[in-house]
Amino acid sequence: MNKLRAGDEVIVISGKDKGKTGIINKFLSGDKCEVAGIKMVKKHQKPNPQANIQGGIIEKESPIHLSNIAIYNKKAKKADKVKIEANENGKKRIFKSDGKEV
Repeated sequence: MNKLRAGDEVIVISGKDKGKTGIINKFLSGDKCEVAGIKMVKKHQKPNPQANIQGGIIEKESPIHLSNIAIYNKKAKKADKVKIEANENGKKRIFKSDGKEV
């Protein structure tokens, strides 16, 4: 079970964008996900008038491997780990460093 979910704020711990934070947009096949504003690449796109797409150079997010990101703890202002605890209401995700809910 993956401890990260779409909508979580994460920090990059390795690579050219190390130290940047962003929110997970979506998970892709395998161990990759797209994070808003992280690992931006330029794509040369041809115009397609039938689909109303303009041509030119566009910037978009490229997938990043899950091993290169960690969940971001806003209170501690650093990367953290997540543990899952079961209680009477079900399962909760909790930060390992301070025990607060994600």
